[in-house]
Amino acid sequence: MSQVAFFCSDLDGTLLGNPEATRRFKAAWEALPKAARPLLAYASGRLVQDMIDQLATGSLPWPDYLIGGVGTQIYDGRRKRPLNEFNQQFRDDWDLARVEAIVGAFPGVTRQPPQFLHPYKSSWYLHRATPETIAVLGQQLAQAGLQTSVVYSSGRDLDVLPANTTKGGALKWLCHRLGLPLEQVLVAGDTANDASMFLLPGVQGIVVENAQPELIEAVVKVPTFNATRVMAEGVLEGLQHFGVIPAAPQPGAAALGLEQMDPTLRMLFSEAALGTLTSEERELIAAGYRHALIALRKNLTPLGFSACSLTDNEVTGTDVNYRSVWARDGAITIIGTIGLEDPDIRAAQAATLRTLFDRLAPNGQMPANVRLDDGTPDYSGVGGICSIDSALWAIVAFHAYVRKTGDLGLLAEYAGPLQRAMDWLGALDSNNDLLLEIPEAGDWTDLFGRSYHVLYDEVLWYRANVAYGRLLELQCNFDAAAECLRRSQAIRAKILHTFWPSTQPGVEQQPFSFARQQSFVGDSSYLLAEITPFSFNWRCDVLGNVQAFIANVLDAERARTAFKFMWGVGVNEPYPVANLYPPVQAGDPDWKSYYTVNLLNLPGHYHNGGIWPFIGGMWVRFIHRLGLYEVACRELLKLAQLNRLGKNQEWEFNEWVHSRTGRPMGKCFQAWSASSYIHACQELQINPEALPKE
Repeated sequence: MSQVAFFCSDLDGTLLGNPEATRRFKAAWEALPKAARPLLAYASGRLVQDMIDQLATGSLPWPDYLIGGVGTQIYDGRRKRPLNEFNQQFRDDWDLARVEAIVGAFPGVTRQPPQFLHPYKSSWYLHRATPETIAVLGQQLAQAGLQTSVVYSSGRDLDVLPANTTKGGALKWLCHRLGLPLEQVLVAGDTANDASMFLLPGVQGIVVENAQPELIEAVVKVPTFNATRVMAEGVLEGLQHFGVIPAAPQPGAAALGLEQMDPTLRMLFSEAALGTLTSEERELIAAGYRHALIALRKNLTPLGFSACSLTDNEVTGTDVNYRSVWARDGAITIIGTIGLEDPDIRAAQAATLRTLFDRLAPNGQMPANVRLDDGTPDYSGVGGICSIDSALWAIVAFHAYVRKTGDLGLLAEYAGPLQRAMDWLGALDSNNDLLLEIPEAGDWTDLFGRSYHVLYDEVLWYRANVAYGRLLELQCNFDAAAECLRRSQAIRAKILHTFWPSTQPGVEQQPFSFARQQSFVGDSSYLLAEITPFSFNWRCDVLGNVQAFIANVLDAERARTAFKFMWGVGVNEPYPVANLYPPVQAGDPDWKSYYTVNLLNLPGHYHNGGIWPFIGGMWVRFIHRLGLYEVACRELLKLAQLNRLGKNQEWEFNEWVHSRTGRPMGKCFQAWSASSYIHACQELQINPEALPKE
């Protein structure tokens, strides 16, 4: 039986963000017998009245208590009244006027809108502040004789509160009032303003998968449950872990119908995009799953995963490099198959990592691929250009493997090579601006002309830093882990600052540059593909935007905006999904003469708007995380139809598909195409072996 007597959760980014998962949380909570149900509280940066307005929608169960205003308000949900006695403890020592005079004069701050303010909460925007900057502000307040708490979160939100007043302080006061020991309290959150709850002695905590590095850093030395799922799904996973609920509801149990969707999304979908899958459609998805396992097994070698089946593809000329373990392909295959409990596949995952990290160059560079015939590493691609994203993916995959298997021995063995790979990547930030400077054609689009600050690579750089920080944490190297996670938070803020132009109030106004001046012609609906000192690229890098949400760079609101754009322009037609919108046409300023090499990058070909099944699997997961389960299922069905295509036989899981003809291209039985499909099926929790009967 659970020992949890009180559950207190953050709202935005934790219980809210995925409306279907929020509904599943409500169903699971209300299914608990009232007599055995723990007390429930929500703790938010929102003011109490805003929280009550949210609860009036019926999306969440009514709580016993509300903690609002980052811990400056407590509301008794049972008696429907504020606990004003809570505020009496700091009323005499709080001088809002003096606080606002000091903070208002601090460089870079702008006031938050009135709906976020109240007499015991001074709230501001301060973009990308360092811990040292926040410490300086705290010192200025202290030197003025003011006793305050300074809470900084999300790389933007600055709250100055009465001393010792945080979410954690309010929760502790409430537990003392109720006579509840902190050892019986469970909390959940995703940002730094939740950290004070986790740091209360004895409290148990759930860190959702989409938690920002600032929270992970703050609790790096505290035992917590690290969910593998995001937002409310991660909360449900944690509640099950701590024995509060017997099991989490299946995703389809709370699918949104058209009438229940956000009105801005509702207009996007026809009836064909929604509706429960028929038994025949589920059987097709299941057949795809079985064939994906067959395709995957065609890529098992003693050195790890090959990029494509060695027996089903002819290789001539430069195609010989397909007879290799590719760092990028192998790492993506590891991540996509990490949920498979199969000894042969698990062995291939470990072998892939060993093959790659055993062959780091002396300077820490990851090989682009390693030849299967003789084990020779190749460090360059087309034109002798190095592959930047090889090391990025490999570090992310190493963390995924160790997290799943708990193989700390492998981590200890490769701690040195991991650090060398991170050092090599860090050296690519040649101007110390937190982002990597990418050479032209220096990533997976190796015949495509992107360079300098490239969205896809910067998102992976963020993700690799988080992954490496967690690996340092597993080695109990807490100080180094905290430093790496702080850098991750700064990288995330820099990506949003650079790649999502906005003229909205509260958005940081950036230093002048040609690219910035040009991009301010309007607000973006997605992260831009590329930024250089002298130009910018308004094209939508579909993979970059999808990865940004999966990697927790984009919040749910901005991810929803990007999805509406991508769905609206049809990046998933005829199949999910084209890698770039719109393709580059001949005569366009972005056109390069080498796009005609082997006719690979003509419009709709290859990296120039071709359809890629491995991205399609990520697209399905992206949609599911937005809380659009039935839409995700329909896109998974289309992905199954795509993977069933073939040049010689059905279910070839080809490398890519021409976006104009819809015909498969490239090599067949591609490992990352198969693994991404498997990953999407698993994340939607569709069991291909146990189809429900109509």
